[in-house]
Amino acid sequence: MPSFDHELRCRGLVAGVDEAGRGPLAGPVFAAAAVIDRAQATRKLLKLIDDSKKLTPARREEAYAAMIASGVVRFAVAEASVEEIDRLNILQATFLAMRRALHALPEPPEVALVDGNRVPPGLACRAETIVGGDAHSYSIAAASILAKVARDRHMDTLAAAFPGYGWERNRGYGSAQHLAALKTLGPTPHHRMSFAPLSRLQ
Repeated sequence: MPSFDHELRCRGLVAGVDEAGRGPLAGPVFAAAAVIDRAQATRKLLKLIDDSKKLTPARREEAYAAMIASGVVRFAVAEASVEEIDRLNILQATFLAMRRALHALPEPPEVALVDGNRVPPGLACRAETIVGGDAHSYSIAAASILAKVARDRHMDTLAAAFPGYGWERNRGYGSAQHLAALKTLGPTPHHRMSFAPLSRLQ
């Protein structure tokens, strides 16, 4: 379960940062930055916050709604487009989305706790990386939920506009349905053409 151990070792305002959607063949990559008011966060709210990958879609939506309703989680969600992913590569596009999310926070943090093992370049604050941070830090876990829910909702919208690929279920990942649809329907403007097998179609 996450805790505030990492946050408590930092001075000043601490934001957790995480991404959603690095691996899919379609759709943007999302990132979120989250700052939790530790003094105001209730046990009930914290019990809902965990690594987004461990939660069912319904539990993620519940946690997302609870964080917004609580007023104790300040956050921002940002994305990097498919065009930016293809131009920069997925790692640099992910860093770009993270910088955008941190920059969009209502108050700039002194420290960013970033899930993973690499600090995005060009941050306006000090940063620390935590491998598997969404399982260890409440701030990163909150960011993981916010990014994941926002991206899933975005993919639902794209799925309605581009039926047949199953994005409402596979979220753009290379599922059997998605790969079969690519053979019959071809790629859309929302596909990452730098990713295999799409790169072989060019």
